Amino acid sequence: MESRVEQPCPTCLSQDGLTMLTLTTEIPYFGEHTQITLICDSCGWKHTDFIPSEGLKPGAWTLPLDSEENLSARVVRSSSCTVRISGLDLEVTPGSASSGFISNVEGVIKRFEDAISIVLKGPDSEIDDVRDIANDLLEKLERVKNGDSSAEIVLLDPRGRSQILHAKAVSRDLTEDEVTTLQVGYDLPHLE
Repeated sequence: MESRVEQPCPTCLSQDGLTMLTLTTEIPYFGEHTQITLICDSCGWKHTDFIPSEGLKPGAWTLPLDSEENLSARVVRSSSCTVRISGLDLEVTPGSASSGFISNVEGVIKRFEDAISIVLKGPDSEIDDVRDIANDLLEKLERVKNGDSSAEIVLLDPRGRSQILHAKAVSRDLTEDEVTTLQVGYDLPHLE
């Protein structure tokens, strides 16, 4: 379903409104979700999120990255989710450009690799320490993917919309402190 939302764009502040696309679908093993995508026709800003039909509590999911099998685990990451790869001190927090996605763990690792590669192409790549740290992280991620090193993927979602589908994935409730200190990114406009 497509509709107009009478809200200014959070990026360019265009008052023309946003286009909202919604699609409700059954995601195998995760249940029914509504995918909402907001698009600004003026600047091209885009925001996607997944909202489960069941009300969920703020939660965390962890999965050890100690086998090739675990790399194929399905991940639903909402735009309000912080993703960490513990052991490597890697973290992505939600911001205004944060979007939800469905992937597998290996795809999440690829997103980290792509971000690190962007740093290596940027102006800071001329700084020896930055280049060395970035290359070291890429090597460590490669060792995790090859099963030569272990780490753990952690999803922290104050809105409870993110999940890891795998028998070894462990879920828990977030503490009140975690809920209040975690970022949640862009908040969808309240529609009346």
